[in-house]
Formats: sequence, structure tokens, C-alpha cells
Amino acid sequence: MALSGEEFDVIVVGAGIMGSSTAYQLAKRGQKTLLLEQFDFLHHRGSSHGESRVIRATYPEEYYFPMVIESYKLWEEAESQIGYKVYFKAGHLDMGDSHDKNIRGIIQTCHKYSVSHEVLDRRQVANKFSGRFDIPENWIAVFTEYGGVIKPTKAVSMFQALAFQRGTVLRDGTEVKDIKKDDGVKGGVWVYTGNGEKFWGKKCVVTVGAWTRKLVKRVSGVELPIQPLETTVCYWRIKEGNEEKYAIGGDFPTFVCYGEPCIYGIPSLEYPGLIKVAVHGGYPCDEDKRPWGPGMGLGSLKETVEERMSGLVDSGAPVATQLCMYSMTPDEDFVIDFLGGEFGKDVVMGGGFSGHGFKMGPVVGRILADLVLTGEAKGVELKHFRIQRFEENPHGNVKDF
Repeated sequence: MALSGEEFDVIVVGAGIMGSSTAYQLAKRGQKTLLLEQFDFLHHRGSSHGESRVIRATYPEEYYFPMVIESYKLWEEAESQIGYKVYFKAGHLDMGDSHDKNIRGIIQTCHKYSVSHEVLDRRQVANKFSGRFDIPENWIAVFTEYGGVIKPTKAVSMFQALAFQRGTVLRDGTEVKDIKKDDGVKGGVWVYTGNGEKFWGKKCVVTVGAWTRKLVKRVSGVELPIQPLETTVCYWRIKEGNEEKYAIGGDFPTFVCYGEPCIYGIPSLEYPGLIKVAVHGGYPCDEDKRPWGPGMGLGSLKETVEERMSGLVDSGAPVATQLCMYSMTPDEDFVIDFLGGEFGKDVVMGGGFSGHGFKMGPVVGRILADLVLTGEAKGVELKHFRIQRFEENPHGNVKDF
């Protein structure tokens, strides 16, 4: 238990996947680390809970591919240290109109990094997956081996346990209200909590998910265009006799259907006989005053389940739903940067992971640890994730898809 006034090498604010993996990376490097969480550890009010997340390497934005590849290695490294699995292998299938720029960008990424992949038409998709997928005649699909499923709550717990084993101090129920620079000889920063405590750190990392915009503005005055969204995760019943065809561990892949809306799916894992198929997106909300449902309209999602799953999954209605949060940037790219201003390079932040960052949690933790300790991150180009991009263009990075 940390005592008010205690001093640390690094204080990490926010104990979701990004903060927990950062704390592990710092502790692994011998840093005296404090990990603070405003709610209970492993709570369900943010973005790092639940039973499954897709991990895939095929992005139209080519800069994500190396990050995902490193993350695969880091997931397995952490598993080997903790002694249990959080990552389950699967292939991955991207589907969309043959002229869709996302699909074309994915193919270009595969070519750039010499990724073994198959471009399939409707007949080839049906043959490869024994009739479990059906796409329109004018669609194509891209299949690679780089898919899989991550168990999110279990994964966050894993990184917290590994960090704790290496000396990290863990404190939940501790909301951070302010961060101030120490202008004295000692330097560093003071972190102030809602219960009147304060802690000193040479450095600080802020990873507070949907609360990023509010905390960063309060601390630095910087207004980040990060919008919390409430999203609904849906589970659909596989028709009797077909359950094993969609189960993890077989040849059924994780998948994405590009279009409006963008829809993704995960092999049956957490609930036998049910498959997770959901919309990538949600409704804007205040993270502190969420509607908690009833969620988005399901019309297009029902159509996708009925048409793409060849009628083998009951598309009448999902049999279970769960709510989660996105922290969405205008360009759907991350924000990984120094807070700057009076803090210089003493405070680093990671946020705006836009509903697709969880898979890269281990590499983001490595990058944030690098930045806060050395001022730079090796082996990754961070220009796409800088705060300054929104000053140059309110929409962030320019994309033609």
C-alpha cells in the first residue's frame, strides 16, 4: 500500500490494459512504479473488460502491422511468465466490396510486409470455409494466419500480477484529480487524488481511456478530440448441430466485414454455442453519465449475421449483449505523446485507442515505458500518434478510405 507523500520513479494513472502493461514494462526495468486506478481493478465501466477481443495484423494503415507483430510476441512472452493463456490463435478474414479502399489497403499492407495471404472470391470463400461464409459476387476476401482472440479481463489481470511480482505498488479506488510539476530542486511531478493524498514521481504516464479528454484538459489545458462512445457487443446462437463449426481451435477465423457499418466477429469461445458478431462503433456519451443501453439498432447487424453466416446462425436477435466503451479519435488513430507544456517530457499519455487498440496493449506499454524513461521509442514511428496532428488538421491524419 502506497502512503501519501511516497516517492516513485514512475506513477501510472489508469489500470486498464495500457496502464497495466506499462506498469509491467517499467517494473521489468527495475523502476519503482505506482499504478493507480479510480475504480476497482478489473471493473466493467471502461474499455478493458469482457471475455474476448480480436487480434489481427491486417490494417489498411500500414503503420499498425509492425506493432501488432511485436504484440503477438509480447503476449506470448507474458503468458510464458504467468503460466496461463490469454491469447488463442486463429486465422483472420477481411471481407468487402472489391473496390473498397480498406480491402485494397489491406492487400497493399500484405504486399509491403511480404505477408502470406489469399485473395478469395465468393466461390473460393465458400469452399475454404465449407459454406460457413457467403459473400456477394462483387466482394472479395483476404485471408491471413494473423488472427486470434485475446481474453481481456484475464489479460489485464495478468499484467497487473506480473507488475506486482516485480515490485509495482497497486492502488485502486484512487481517482487522480490533478498532476502538477514540482518546480523545486527535485523536479518531477506531484499526483493528487480525490481522497486528499498526493504522490511524487520522477515521471508520470496517463492511460485513463474514456476519461482522457477530461483529465488531460484539467491537468494541462490541452483539448483532445477524444470522444467516448458506448458500444454494444452481441452474441448470437449458432443453430443446433453447427456449434463445433464455429468454435475456437478449429479453422473458423476472426473476421471483419467492411462497409457501413463495419462489422466484426469472433469464433465461439466464452459462451459455447454462441458467436460474437458486433458493430465497430457506438453512440457518443459522457463517460460519467452513460445511458447503459439500450444500445444501437440491430437491423444491419441482423442482415450481416443472416447473409454472411449462410443461415447457420440464428439472426432473429442476439441472445446476450454486453456494453463497452470506445475512446474515439476523428481519424481512429491512437494518441501516444508527451503532454508537453510545463511538463516537458515528464508526463506521457496514451489514449484514443478507438475500439481497436486492445490487441496492441503490450507494445503500447513498451512504447510508453520507452518514452517516459528515455524520451524516445525504439523501432516504431510515432508521427501518426502525435497530439500536434489535430492542430494541423482537426480531423487528424488524412486517409482516403
